[in-house]
Amino acid sequence: MLPLSALPNLACWQAATGKRMPAVGARSAERSRLPSLQSPFPPYHLSLREKHLHMLRLPVSRDALLEQAMIGPSPNPLLLSYLKYAISSQMVSYSSVLMAISKFDDFSRDLCVQSLLEIMDMFCDRLSCHGKAEECIGLCRALMSVLNWMLRCAAFYTEKMKEPLEQGSAENQLTMCLERLAKILGSTKNRALIHIAKLEETPSWSAIEQSLSKLGDNLGHISNSQLQSQAEECIGLVKSIPTMLSVHAEQLNKTGFPTIHAVVLLEGTMNLTGEPQPLVEQLMMVKRMQRIPSPLFILEIWKACFVGLIESPEGTEELKWTAFTFLKIPQVLVKLKKYPQGEKDFTEDVNCAFEFLLKLTPLLDKADQRCNCDCTSLLFQECGKQGLLSEANMNNLIAKRTADREHAPRLKSPENANIQPNPGLILRAEPTVTNILKTMDSDHSKTPEGLLGVLGHMLSGKSLDLLLAAAAATGKLKVFARKFIKLNELTKHISGEGSKAASVRALLFDISFLMLCHVAQTYGSEVILSEAAPPGEVPFFETWMQTCMPEEGKILNPDHPCFRPDSTKVESLVALLNNSSEMKLVQMKWQEACLSISAAILEILNAWENGVLTFDSVQKITDNIKGKVCSMAVCAVAWLVAHVRMLGLDEREKSLQMIRQLATPLYAENTLQFYSERVVIMSSILEHMCADVLQQTAANIKFSATGVVTMPYWNFLPAKKPIKEVLMGVFSKVLEKGWVDSRSIHIFDTLLHMGGVYWFCNNLVKELLKETRKEHAMRAVELLYSIFCLDMQQLTLTLLGHILPNLLTDSSKWHMLMDPPGKALAKLSVWCASSSYSSHNKGQTSAWQRKRHREDIEDYTSLFPLDDTQPSKLMRLLSSNEEDTSILSSPSKWNHADRTMSTSLSASQLHTVSMRDPLNRVLANLFLLISSILGAKTAGTHTQFVQWFMEECVDCLEQGSRGSILQFMPFTMVSELVKASTMSSPRIVLAITDLSLPLGRRVAAKAIAAL
Repeated sequence: MLPLSALPNLACWQAATGKRMPAVGARSAERSRLPSLQSPFPPYHLSLREKHLHMLRLPVSRDALLEQAMIGPSPNPLLLSYLKYAISSQMVSYSSVLMAISKFDDFSRDLCVQSLLEIMDMFCDRLSCHGKAEECIGLCRALMSVLNWMLRCAAFYTEKMKEPLEQGSAENQLTMCLERLAKILGSTKNRALIHIAKLEETPSWSAIEQSLSKLGDNLGHISNSQLQSQAEECIGLVKSIPTMLSVHAEQLNKTGFPTIHAVVLLEGTMNLTGEPQPLVEQLMMVKRMQRIPSPLFILEIWKACFVGLIESPEGTEELKWTAFTFLKIPQVLVKLKKYPQGEKDFTEDVNCAFEFLLKLTPLLDKADQRCNCDCTSLLFQECGKQGLLSEANMNNLIAKRTADREHAPRLKSPENANIQPNPGLILRAEPTVTNILKTMDSDHSKTPEGLLGVLGHMLSGKSLDLLLAAAAATGKLKVFARKFIKLNELTKHISGEGSKAASVRALLFDISFLMLCHVAQTYGSEVILSEAAPPGEVPFFETWMQTCMPEEGKILNPDHPCFRPDSTKVESLVALLNNSSEMKLVQMKWQEACLSISAAILEILNAWENGVLTFDSVQKITDNIKGKVCSMAVCAVAWLVAHVRMLGLDEREKSLQMIRQLATPLYAENTLQFYSERVVIMSSILEHMCADVLQQTAANIKFSATGVVTMPYWNFLPAKKPIKEVLMGVFSKVLEKGWVDSRSIHIFDTLLHMGGVYWFCNNLVKELLKETRKEHAMRAVELLYSIFCLDMQQLTLTLLGHILPNLLTDSSKWHMLMDPPGKALAKLSVWCASSSYSSHNKGQTSAWQRKRHREDIEDYTSLFPLDDTQPSKLMRLLSSNEEDTSILSSPSKWNHADRTMSTSLSASQLHTVSMRDPLNRVLANLFLLISSILGAKTAGTHTQFVQWFMEECVDCLEQGSRGSILQFMPFTMVSELVKASTMSSPRIVLAITDLSLPLGRRVAAKAIAAL
């Protein structure tokens, strides 16, 4: 038998001469004619181990060896046996063998193809690479090349099956090919490696798609149904490779989702004027994080709306909820419809959600009773107009609800039979808002009387609140406010006016001023403020509102220069108020009077306290102030509220008495038009202004009765109970009920404002860590996330920047991180981090969040310094990483002398994400801390917490999203994570690395290839 050392010489000879190997007897004669080549194989006197080492040191060409083995119609068994020996003894890499196989393209030689497929059987189910990152990337490329080769091979044999004579052999060959293809694609690890190769070499993937298309076209030629289904399965597996990260199973075992419920309640209660898009983004994020099926997702939105309608206090809040449900939520659903739904039809999901809703008969009956109408039918019609329901589905739903209402108790009682339902009024108010805006666009400078009729109609009954609610829900309130500011500015222009023109001008000023105050108190001052304007061009009302108007949480200084205008104007105003029987209107500069009234009131108050003025004289002055225009009384009370705050308890009597006099309406014959309507708005404004002071002084001032509670959510906290006890009590009740109601939302908001962000977050996290039952802990997470939406950005900074690091670095607290509370906290942390980062990048922060005070928020830039030569609190905790950093420093611009910076290199740095932002800084430092925990020698519940945190990051990952919080994770963490059994999954490795970066792909390939 020929020695193994002669194989390369024989190969060269056969290639050069094209002759076959001579008979055994003639081999010695032929040997003398072979070229004199040095044998690359070890001499016989070496031991087996030495021979292996000798062979591994030689540059043996796998391509040439395989090529020589496949020269004839059948493979050379001797060369194949050597190649198999080389593979088994790992003298050649898997990637080089796969690349060599992929270069064979003569599929007509069946025996050669069979041999190549048998070679692949040796290692395709256990592909691995423990070398450098480039070698691992090479394995990815080779695997993609051999996949393309097998698809071409399968397509060749399916094409060949068209010929009747070749059908049998082609079917056998196709069976062998598909078996190996299924074997390769059946491994998640192999598909992950191909996924990396696809991103590395896009043109090669295009070639695979072409081969896949050709194979799909030829499937009709396969007569064997089992073989055809196997081919279709392989095609499906190949097509699934690009989307292998986006497959998430939906929750089918739950029907209630309190987070969605609370987010909708929070928006309807506190942010009616907000743009729909941030709400849409937040809802979609919750849907993705909690994997909520679309019909149940839409159902939960409607359930929250109906609960809000039922429990909303009578008056303005009820109108706001009605507008939110019937005008804003349909807009939100229209925007949700534009999001990718896969193969599902969004209108069918909406219809399915309404079908579920119709089964909640008690809820719908209660809402109908509250609104005095068939709410659902109106809602179906509105959704039909917006294209959210087909006409057939809409009519079907209306018919079902109508039939259901026949069996319900009488929903219309005799006392409310004549009351017009709010939903119908709101739906009619929406086009009215548009018409009013068009009317106000006209030039009324010459004939301002024309506007009074429109304004008078708006002031009657609850028309104003209806119009404002409709405008707020449709995003037109800011435009509405700008029109009234423009109208208020128009009254500055005075040119030879008579008494009638003066009265009209006074009314226009007063009505516009009162309306703007009402809007600011009901919907927030942000609605009024215009874009940045030059200092001299800021409208009067904006100036007054920012400097003089009391608001919740805003403390005014009564000695501020804004309350001290020109003394000459103040003296003339005091003389006018004291000496005249009534306020003059002609040539009156109302803006100046409103700015001067504060100083005038101070003079009058001092004179009264010093006995210069009697009570009757002060009564006459206050009657003059409120007799014609109510806006002057509002400005006077605004200063008195600031003044009372600075006085001792025994000094407040006369100031409070003056507020009481100004708040009491004056019913006389010579008042201007619409006085009673204006008084109702004035009383509401004054009640809002005085609420804080009246609570502090325990004084009682009766404001004009409007028939409804003006401030339904005011003063919820018990008077003598510590706020921590209140927080714990409210959270316990919410947890027991399983959902957050509007009242609880307002209490949480008040406590957050009073206690501060750290106090609020820390105490609620402590409550979460007390939960020992899994279902209670998960319910607490869902509810806490929705509560944190009150100020998600700041609460997330506190949670990730203070509370988590304290828990993870203090060994005495590690026991608190056990399952289930620890796992629940990990979930809450990831949900908050993902939501905050997503909304922060899009600049989507609600106005009611932006206006919160930040006194107790530590400066995160100083906590985590930008200069890495000054180690932050977390950087000091980092231990040295044992991972070889040569891979990570491969890009020349990231060659750092500092080891800490090179081991902490993350995708965010390569994407040049700004670390001056507090949230980015906190996330980067949190991941550095996590990296140090994974690399440490001590394991415990804190290590398990880190694994739960990373698993949740993967679960919440959005396919194709570069803006994930995982970009702050150091690349060196990957090798540490895969050591944990729960994290040693190819899908997880793909998810936690940024595959858009070459460096990220190399790190992922190295980690997956080593699994």
